[in-house]
Amino acid sequence: MYDAIIIGAGMSGLAAGIRLAHYERKVCILERHTTIGGLNSFYRLNGRNYDVGLHAVTNFTPKGAKRGPLARLLRQLRFSWDDLALKPQLGSRVDFLRERLDFSNDFELLRSEVARAFPDSVDGFDRLVAAVPDYDDIAPETADASAREFVAAHIADPLLVEMIFCPLMYYGSAREGDMDLAQFFIMFRSIFCEGFARPAAGIRPILKLLVRRFKELGGELKLRAGVRRIVHDSGKAIGVELDDGTQLECRHVLSSAGYVETMKLCDRTDSATRDEAGRLAFVETMSVLDRPPRELGCDRTIVFFNTEDQFTWERPADFVDLRSGVICVPGNFDFPADAESDLVRVTALADFDRWRALAEPDYRAAKQTWFDKLAEVAVRFVPDFRKHVVDTDMFTPTTVVRYTGHENGAIYGAPKKRYDGGTFLSNLFLCGTDQGYVGVIGSLVSGIAMANRHVLQAAPV
Repeated sequence: MYDAIIIGAGMSGLAAGIRLAHYERKVCILERHTTIGGLNSFYRLNGRNYDVGLHAVTNFTPKGAKRGPLARLLRQLRFSWDDLALKPQLGSRVDFLRERLDFSNDFELLRSEVARAFPDSVDGFDRLVAAVPDYDDIAPETADASAREFVAAHIADPLLVEMIFCPLMYYGSAREGDMDLAQFFIMFRSIFCEGFARPAAGIRPILKLLVRRFKELGGELKLRAGVRRIVHDSGKAIGVELDDGTQLECRHVLSSAGYVETMKLCDRTDSATRDEAGRLAFVETMSVLDRPPRELGCDRTIVFFNTEDQFTWERPADFVDLRSGVICVPGNFDFPADAESDLVRVTALADFDRWRALAEPDYRAAKQTWFDKLAEVAVRFVPDFRKHVVDTDMFTPTTVVRYTGHENGAIYGAPKKRYDGGTFLSNLFLCGTDQGYVGVIGSLVSGIAMANRHVLQAAPV
């Protein structure tokens, strides 16, 4: 009998496991795949390592900071700041062709850019910043409120409004056309007020650190151990059944699989549940160059681009929406050249159904077509790197489904978040994306928070 079974060995699941194991709970993490990390994993191709999806770690604060999610997770998991080996960004940009805003981990740069580009709106921007609460002060009633209405009440210039939303939505909104106000507060602080960093050697050392600590504390990690169903009776989860028929008993279940995906494991597959699945999916291209992109003039860490004044955040009508995207240069952080210092990543919205419908030969051809189209748009915003490409890779929404099980390939999960982590079973809880926190730091904090609230503070079951 386990005190807790955790479904998924991603960031939130590993953090929850460590937190519980610190207090001598008997914990087992179950992972369907052969490796750990979930949405923040890694792979090897053509002799080099690639991080899966990692552009940057948000919520970065300098060594010694006492406040914010990064400081909190270090305390809760009992890691030092140096354990994560994070290096800050060199500087990023929001570029809408007609106007651009540079920003960095120094908030004053963004404010000065707003004052330069939108002098009539800088007072409203200041009022907006002052109205964004600290993480601990975000009220529950903001969960479903409209972030667009909140921002429009402070800033009148529509272009500035769109430029603020573009990075926040690309890095954390599962809701089409808008953001939950609570999610807006979280993302605004994590991206603009705190900032970006990256582990010097990629995501793999952090994952290895988490697994090593979990096992040192007595936790069990089972790979190739997919959960077929969550066994429940009388309103409580009593265990899980694995794909091979093995049954494990437990007092609590924490699932990082996503809300809709977790409900399917509980045999709740009605239309209302299915309709809650997220619709926002992505493609991402990776171009390996024959030299560091900085030598070509690609000196920004991340560029959030949009080809129109209006920023559209919805499931596209074509395979890929070429109107907006994200260009990330993983080598443009404050560390010496590493294995990914010659890489350019370009991300854009995509339609899962179109990609899923393709037969294999057509799928491969479509990847090449859209790779080229997305690169053609990207070089409107960064120096043209295409003739220096020596190797490529690309993922689509079907790749995400294959390796994570997320419905529709929706990386940010369901639009409606369950900030308390609760489900219809009294001892089954969500952690990770559909609980409400995204990104590396957010996922770790989610696992910690749900372990604290629902297992460590729970009455005996």
